[in-house]
This record gives sequence, structure tokens and C-alpha cells, in this order.
Amino acid sequence: MPHKKDDVYGDHISHQFNEELAELKTEFLKMGGLVEQQLNDAVQALVESDSQLADEVRGRDKAVDQMEVDIDEEATRVIARRQPTARDLRLVVSVIKMVADLERVGDEAKKIAKFAIGLAEEGKAPRGYVEVRHIGNHVAGMLHDALDAFARLDSEQALLVMKEDKRVDEEYQAATRSLLTFMMEDTRNISRCMSVMWVLRALERVGDHACNLAENVIFMVKGEDVRHTSMEEAERVVGHTRR
Repeated sequence: MPHKKDDVYGDHISHQFNEELAELKTEFLKMGGLVEQQLNDAVQALVESDSQLADEVRGRDKAVDQMEVDIDEEATRVIARRQPTARDLRLVVSVIKMVADLERVGDEAKKIAKFAIGLAEEGKAPRGYVEVRHIGNHVAGMLHDALDAFARLDSEQALLVMKEDKRVDEEYQAATRSLLTFMMEDTRNISRCMSVMWVLRALERVGDHACNLAENVIFMVKGEDVRHTSMEEAERVVGHTRR
């Protein structure tokens, strides 16, 4: 059973302010859920050559973009109306940063859907789909865990997401090396294999964005910026109990 996390938000004298922060978090998580679905559907569309599902992913991208705009506007209004103190400002600023990462994950999902349609029309590539499914599941899990860490203000879970990023990078590099070797041995499939390589690159970028989300969760909870620091420093920050 995990210990109680640093849930330091939502305890203001102003009931209205509590509601505004709660609404901001709720809308962010709604956007996160939509982006998760976009990613999962895009990967499924590719590996199953499902053009209709890929079209649906591309069609939902505008909804993701609109949610980013709406959340940004609401966060800006909260800052202007409430002039939040440091703790609450960290939450609001982090949400603004994180919706940008979510929107970019949505863009990567749209990109994967575009390649899914092209490969469905051209014919499946002879290699790479096992790797796409594997890395796709891996980064989707990272994204889910990062959103869950945000919902529960769980810096320890956020740290685990950060640690997964290196594994994704290694899996991506191994998969691209394998595809490059195959293309050199059989040049007839270069075009389709290159499409799969671009999909793998998009998935690797999703892992980066999930890591960014996790870094912002740690900033929200611990008040220290762990971007561009070593993993050892991030572990120190997460293990530090604030007074």
C-alpha cells in the first residue's frame, strides 16, 4: 500500500479558488485521457492496417488542440484573478507546460495515423510491426503513469516514469538498427520500412513527452526543477521531505 502523497493543493480558505484549481486539474486529465486514446488507436491502426481508425485519430486531433487552448486560457485567468502564491503558482504553471506536451503527443499520434493510412494503401512493411507494438505499449504505459502521478501528486511514480525513458531510447535504437540492416539486405522495401522508422521515431518522442510530464509533477510536489539534472539528483529531490 503506497504511503500518503504530498497532496498540498485544494485547501484554500476560498472555496471558489479550490473549485477553480480542481476544475483545472480535471480538464487537464480529460485532455490526457483523450491523448492516451489517440496514441493507442494510432498504434492499433498501424499494426492492423485499419485506415478507418487512423482517419478517426486524425479527425480527433482538432479536439486535442482546442482543449490545449481552453486549458491555457483558464490557467491564465486563474493567475490573473487569484495571483496565487508559490505553491499554487507551481501547479498552474506546470499545467500550462504539460498541456503543451500533451498536445505534442497528440501530434505524434496524428503522424502515426498518417503513416498507417499510407502503409494500408501501399501494403504493409515486411518488418517493424512487432517493435512498433512493443515500444507503443511501453510509451503508452509511461504516459498513463505520468498522468496518474499528476492525479495523485505522486513524485515517486513520476521518478519511475523518468527512469523508463532510457529504456525506450535503447529499444528505439535497437529497432532502427534492425530495420536499417534489413533495408540494406533488401532494397525493395526501403520506402515502407522508412515509414515504420518514422513511426518508431514518433513513439520515442512520446516517451520524451511523458518524461517531461513526470518532471513537472516532481516540480509541483517538491518545488525543485529536475530538468537537465542527473537521475541521482532527481532521486535526491524526490526522497527529500519538505517542511
